Amino acid sequence: MSAFLLLADGRFPAGGHAHSGGAEAAVKAGRVHDTASMAAFLTGRLHTAGLTAAALAAAAAAGRDLAELDEAADARTPSPAQRATSRRLGRQLLRAALAAWPHPALDTLKAQYPRGAHQSVALGVTAYAAGLTPAQAAAIAAYESVNGPATACVRLLGLDPYEVAAQLARLAPQLDAVSADAVRAAEAGELPAASAPLLDIYAEQHSSWKVRLFAS
Repeated sequence: MSAFLLLADGRFPAGGHAHSGGAEAAVKAGRVHDTASMAAFLTGRLHTAGLTAAALAAAAAAGRDLAELDEAADARTPSPAQRATSRRLGRQLLRAALAAWPHPALDTLKAQYPRGAHQSVALGVTAYAAGLTPAQAAAIAAYESVNGPATACVRLLGLDPYEVAAQLARLAPQLDAVSADAVRAAEAGELPAASAPLLDIYAEQHSSWKVRLFAS
C-alpha cells in the first residue's frame, strides 16, 4: 500500500507537475473557466485519455509484451506533441522508478526504449516492479488523468483549492468505474481506444506557444 501511495503522489519526481494535461490550452480557449467547467473537462478526460492510459498501465503491470503495448499507445496518440510528451514523461518516470524500486523489468524497459516508453507503459512496469497489481496500476493512471489537470487549474485560474478537491472527490465513483473497466479490457486483450480530439488539437496548439506556464 505504501508503494501505491508513493507512486500516486503528485510529488513523486516523475515530471508530471510540469504538465497540465491539456488544461492550459482549454483555459486559454475559454472552455475551462470555473470549477463547473473544470469538472466537465476532467470527466471527459477521465473517460477518454484516462481510460486508455489505465488499460495500458494494467496490461503492462500484468506482464503483456512491452513492444506491443508501446505500439498500441503510439497508435492511440495521434498528436505528435502528445506522443513526445508521453515518452518524455515515461523516461522521467523510469528514472525515478529505478531509484525507488530497482528491478530487472525496469532495466529491460530502459534498454528497449532508451528515449522513453510511453508514460502509461512505463507506469505499468513501474507498478509491477513496486509489487503492485494491475488494478492498482490502472487506478493510478486514472487518478493521474484528472489530478494533474485539476492542480493546473488551481494555478491557472486561481480556483478555490477546497472546491477543486471537492470536485475530485465527487469524481471518485467514476474513477473506480473507469479503473475497473480498464482492468477488464486489459484482461480480455481488448485495449480501449477512446478518443479525445480536442485534447489532440490543444496539444498541438500548446506546443507552438512561445509563452506558457506548463510544458504541455
